[in-house]
Amino acid sequence: QLQASGGGLVQAGGSLRLSCAASGRTFSSYVMGWFRQALGKEREFAAAITGSGGNTRYADSVKGRFTISRDNAKNTVYLQMNGLKAEDTAVYYCAASRFWASRMEHYDYWGQGTLVTVSS
Repeated sequence: QLQASGGGLVQAGGSLRLSCAASGRTFSSYVMGWFRQALGKEREFAAAITGSGGNTRYADSVKGRFTISRDNAKNTVYLQMNGLKAEDTAVYYCAASRFWASRMEHYDYWGQGTLVTVSS
């Protein structure tokens, strides 16, 4: 089970940190990803991190502004978002996969989503 939190309203240029807490004892064996879905658009990949935290990947749209990290002792993955833009407004979802992937269909478990609104 995944529980995302940390969304809210922020001005353009500001920062937010999202958290996703996972239950279970096999958290470190999963690739964790963040996806986002803006109103009227398809859900899209934002970032992913391997089970050990040693590798990360980002969508071009967030590269250099967002940082994904994880704390396996706390069963939690984070998404630090800096330099937020109006186009980052979306519901953000965390997800778990057994594969090093950016495609939604490779993710088996999903959190409920947390809304990020960036005002311009």
